[in-house]
Amino acid sequence: MAGEHEQHPLFLPLVFAGGLIFGFGLGFSHMAQPEVVLNFLQFDDLGLLFVMFGAAVVTGITFFGVKQFRTTAPLTGTTYGRRLKTLDRNVVVGGGIFGVGWGLSGICPGAAYASLGVGNVVILYGIAGMFVGTYLQGYWRSAHAETESSATTAD
Repeated sequence: MAGEHEQHPLFLPLVFAGGLIFGFGLGFSHMAQPEVVLNFLQFDDLGLLFVMFGAAVVTGITFFGVKQFRTTAPLTGTTYGRRLKTLDRNVVVGGGIFGVGWGLSGICPGAAYASLGVGNVVILYGIAGMFVGTYLQGYWRSAHAETESSATTAD
């Protein structure tokens, strides 16, 4: 992990604990099952909406509260800050592509890993697809950046 601060010794165990809680919550709410997610995407079961809303409320309150008492993250020492991302073409197109993949596979990335815990071994195809898709996008972006930089230096 890149940073100017020494990593707290409890950082990795707490990341593991967070993942454990996240996975348990997904399994408990049945959101790690692709058929439940597909039912949500077809507006047949809005349970996922309530799960996401509940998670967003708890997370929002937690981060708001922590920022009132601390200016840096307790385990990493990095300063809290907002990532400002404008709504540009990449966000819209990338979101659309993500949505198509989500609809075809029936599960989003975090839940895909958690669904392995409920015995959904077939999701390994979707996870492999995520890795290959991400690699191809990075390869395309690198090639596109090289083309742009060589066109700029030729001017």
